[in-house]
Amino acid sequence: MQLIDTHTHLYLDSFSADREAVLERAIRAGVGRFYLPHIDSETTHQLLELEARHPTHCVAMMGLHPCSVNADFEKELQLVESWLGKRRFSAVGEIGLDYYWDKTYTAQQQEVFEQQIRWALHYSLPIVIHSRNSMAECIATVQKYQDGRLRGIFHCFGGSREEAQQIIGQGFLLGIGGVLTYKKSGLAEVLSGIPPEHLVLETDAPYLSPVPHRGKRNEPSYLVHILEDLSAATGRSTEELARITTANALKIFEG
Repeated sequence: MQLIDTHTHLYLDSFSADREAVLERAIRAGVGRFYLPHIDSETTHQLLELEARHPTHCVAMMGLHPCSVNADFEKELQLVESWLGKRRFSAVGEIGLDYYWDKTYTAQQQEVFEQQIRWALHYSLPIVIHSRNSMAECIATVQKYQDGRLRGIFHCFGGSREEAQQIIGQGFLLGIGGVLTYKKSGLAEVLSGIPPEHLVLETDAPYLSPVPHRGKRNEPSYLVHILEDLSAATGRSTEELARITTANALKIFEG
C-alpha cells in the first residue's frame, strides 16, 4: 500500500533532532512521497535543502503563506516570483487567506493570493490553498480565476458538504488530514457522501496530529490513522482509498 502526504512541513525546526528517523518511519508505514509547502523567506533554505537531500521522496512547492503577509509582503512576493522563474516546483503553495489570527492585512492577503494564482496559471502549476476562517472568500477567488486551467487542493479541508461540493465543482481536490479524526469536527459525516476521486491525504506535520496522537507533534507516518478514519467514514477499504488518493495526488502534482 503506497501513500502520499500531500502537505507536510518536514523541514521545520520541530524535526531538527530526528528528521531522518521521522522519514524512515513514514517510509516504513508506506508513505513514499512528501510534498513540502513553502512558507516565506525564513524557510526557503531549509525547504530546498531537504528536497535536495531526499529528491526521491521530498518535493518542494513555492508560495507565500497568508500568515506571512505583512508590511514587507512585496519583498516576499519578489522572492516567490524569482524562484518560480528559476526552476519547476510541484505547486504554488501554500497560498490563500487566513482570517483567524490577524485581520490587519486582509486586503494585502487577497492581493497576494490573486497574484500567486496568476503565476500558477502562467506556469501551469496547481495551487495549494490555506483557507482558515476564509473558506467562502477562497472559493470565490478560485471562481473568479477559473478559466478551465486552474487546479489544486483546498488544504486541511474541514468545511460543510455544500462547501465541499462548491470546491469539487471548480475541479479542486479536498486535502484531508487529522481533523477527520476529531469527533466534534463533523468531517466524517461530510465525507461520507464524497467520492474519493476528489480527495487527497495530508498530515500538515508538525501540526494537527490525528487521534491517537492529538496534542503531540504530528509526523507523516500518522497518515495511516487518517486513512483508517476515512475508510470508516466512506465504507471503502484502506487499500482502495490508498490507491485512489495516491493516484489523485500524482495527477494533480505530476500532471
